[in-house]
Amino acid sequence: MKGAHVPYFLGLLVALVGFWLGMSGHYTPLLLSLGAVSVAVCLILAYRLDIIDREGSPYVRIVGFALYFPWLMKEIAKANWTVVKACLKAEMDIAPALVKVKTACESDLAKVTFANSITLTPGTVTVEIEGDKMLVHALYEQEAQPEAFAEMDRRSRRAADGKGGPA
Repeated sequence: MKGAHVPYFLGLLVALVGFWLGMSGHYTPLLLSLGAVSVAVCLILAYRLDIIDREGSPYVRIVGFALYFPWLMKEIAKANWTVVKACLKAEMDIAPALVKVKTACESDLAKVTFANSITLTPGTVTVEIEGDKMLVHALYEQEAQPEAFAEMDRRSRRAADGKGGPA
C-alpha cells in the first residue's frame, strides 16, 4: 500500500468499525468477531479494487463539507423564494435557458458535489457533466449565466478537493 493511502485506509477502518458497532448494537464475542471479519473483508476488497484514495474516503473532508452545507442551505432558501414568487405571479415571466458552465473542480467527487448543489437549488437542474463542463437548465436566463455559479463552484471545490480559497 502506498504511504499516501495509509491515512485513507485508517480512516476507512475507523469508519467501518464505527458504523458496524453503531448499527449492530450487540457486543457479544461472537457478533464482535463476525463484525471484525466483515470489516476485514471490506478492507481487503477496497484494497484489491484500489478504491482507497482521496475520493473513495470522502469522510476525511468532513470539516470542508460541514462549512459548505450551511452556505448551500442559504442558497437553496434564496432560490426557493425566487421560484415561489414565479409560481404565485398571475403571468408566467420565466425565461428558461440551457447554459454551459465550466467548473474548476478537479475530482469527480467535487464535480458531483457541484452538479448536485446546482440541482438542489430550485429553478436549476444539471442536465449533463462532460469533462469540466456542465449543461445546466435554469428557469431564468439572466440568473443562469456561467458567472452566477462561480461562487458555488469555488465553495464545492474547496469542500471536496480542499482547494479554491476559504469556504
